[in-house]
Amino acid sequence: MTASKETLGFQTEVKQLLQLMIHSLYSNKEIFLRELISNASDACDRLRFEALNNAGLYGDDADLKIRVAFDKAARTLTVSDNGIGLSREEAVTHLGTIAKSGTQEFFKALTGDQAKDAHLIGQFGVGFYSSFIVADKVTVVSRRAGLAADQAVCWESAGEGDFSVSMAEKAGRGTEVTLHLRAGEDEFLDGWRLKSIIRRYSDHITLPIRMMGEKWDEEKKAQVSSGEEETVNQASALWARGKNEVSEAEYQEFYKHVAHDFEDPLAWTHTRVEGKQEYTQLLYIPARAPFDLWDRNARHGVKLYVKRVFIMDDAEKLMPLYLRFVRGVVDSSDLPLNVSREILQESKDIEAIRNGCARKVLALLESLADSEDAALREKYTKFWGEFGKVLKEGVGEDFAHKEKIAGLLRFASTHADTAEETVSLKDYIGRMKEGQEKIYYVTAESFKAARNSPHLEIFRKKDIEVLLLSDRVDEWVVGHMSEFDGKPLQSVAKGGLDLGKLEDATEKEAAEKAADEYRELLEKVKKSLGERVKEVRVTHRLTDSPSCLVTEDFDVSGNLARILKAAGQKAPEAKPILEINPHHPAVQHLKYEEARFDDWAALLFEQAELAEGGQLEDPAGFVKRVNGLMLALSGGR
Repeated sequence: MTASKETLGFQTEVKQLLQLMIHSLYSNKEIFLRELISNASDACDRLRFEALNNAGLYGDDADLKIRVAFDKAARTLTVSDNGIGLSREEAVTHLGTIAKSGTQEFFKALTGDQAKDAHLIGQFGVGFYSSFIVADKVTVVSRRAGLAADQAVCWESAGEGDFSVSMAEKAGRGTEVTLHLRAGEDEFLDGWRLKSIIRRYSDHITLPIRMMGEKWDEEKKAQVSSGEEETVNQASALWARGKNEVSEAEYQEFYKHVAHDFEDPLAWTHTRVEGKQEYTQLLYIPARAPFDLWDRNARHGVKLYVKRVFIMDDAEKLMPLYLRFVRGVVDSSDLPLNVSREILQESKDIEAIRNGCARKVLALLESLADSEDAALREKYTKFWGEFGKVLKEGVGEDFAHKEKIAGLLRFASTHADTAEETVSLKDYIGRMKEGQEKIYYVTAESFKAARNSPHLEIFRKKDIEVLLLSDRVDEWVVGHMSEFDGKPLQSVAKGGLDLGKLEDATEKEAAEKAADEYRELLEKVKKSLGERVKEVRVTHRLTDSPSCLVTEDFDVSGNLARILKAAGQKAPEAKPILEINPHHPAVQHLKYEEARFDDWAALLFEQAELAEGGQLEDPAGFVKRVNGLMLALSGGR
């Protein structure tokens, strides 16, 4: 069957990516071969999976393999496989567009620095386009398993603005990617060089990677074809080998294959579990967060194998959502070969594997965080910067590992000057003052807002450390974690402040005296503010500010109410409590104010609302009141 050639334009993002590939990765050109072999391996894995329910897809060719060949005269390099193949529609979709969430974020993150941008490419996982690092034209001929020989597709591009696609004939299923090499790339037309690259980057591939053997021709004084194919790689499942049989470099290269990343992983754990369930897990923590990390609906997960047969490449049920950044392989000896996503959702075996995987990842993180080796602790610091906010989700999602997760959390605090300097709850407890019984924290929309919160004034005076929680997920964390290591967590902006043994008898007596002395004023302010407040009372939280807003212990905090509102959700109704500082001149003035009492009372409430990041219902009215009071205090001048 023949059909006319059709020329189509690349997606805009692909054009940008091609330029980036060509100009950013020139210093490590050989990785294109790793990426093409990884893609070929994935295509064979997908055929195995689809053939579980349709063995006819194999036809008379059940021996899956990858081939690498070169032609010095034509200056071409070809990577081929007999995997699942592509239909015409799939070729256009997969080779002409980037159908992956986070595309725009990827390009916004580009810095113009070639070394840094090369890392970003790795995070994004677009290996096919690395072909254009060494080729000025790429031809792909592919036939989808199950389609007739004349239903193959030919895709071709020079890596510029467009690509062509036409129908073609192909005897067998699978894909051939042929690179027409640029001038000066002759090193990739050398058999020994290609084999060394394959052994370095792709030795772990479970399928045989075949190349034509070579022998020395004494007459020509050159290597010539031996006429026989040979397997270049070990072709054994790396995860099935013992840990002492796998080198660090092999672990790193396998990660790059399984995660489609260009950068080395941060850490990994490799374990064989025996007992009621038997499975092997090789799990990696990436060095950098992927662009779709915050898309909880995107499928994330490790690759699932059963008895070394690939089943699916995003088995999200094998890993809890808060660990969705983990990459790797789980190979089970107990699951059925025809396991489906529906079975995964209901299987108790899967639940046990998921718990085992979570335990292993958390133990790995714990070993980094608590290590005596400064380099390993620095790795945990790097991990926290990339994935800390996601790990926090686990406090409310994984009750079984809640304490372990809590021990891994890090927070900014008044003990340090920047948001990057963090403290663990264990370290906080170790620094607690004598007689301190609670872990104190404040929540706000930013680190600066938390650090400058008026609620911290008495804590600064007494040199009591307070955790500064400014991530949106922190409200979720404290909502699901009432204590740690026997010490209750207490918001400094909730309930009546009781410092217990940290407050001496003289201070308590002075607070009681002030409350009695200002009782009449408190009632008058409450009457003036009406429904805006639940109660007005004297505070001993403040030393410099005239007022602050607090909520009852079990009410929604002001910060959470604002987060819910910003997300378009209705927050539960909870009126704030206004606390006033009896030692502040503004409050003392209020005792004797008659003419503009309501303006003063409103000002105390509104400035307290602004101080904790709230939005005023009537900003214009606030400005008018402030201007009026300023004029009155200046005598009208």
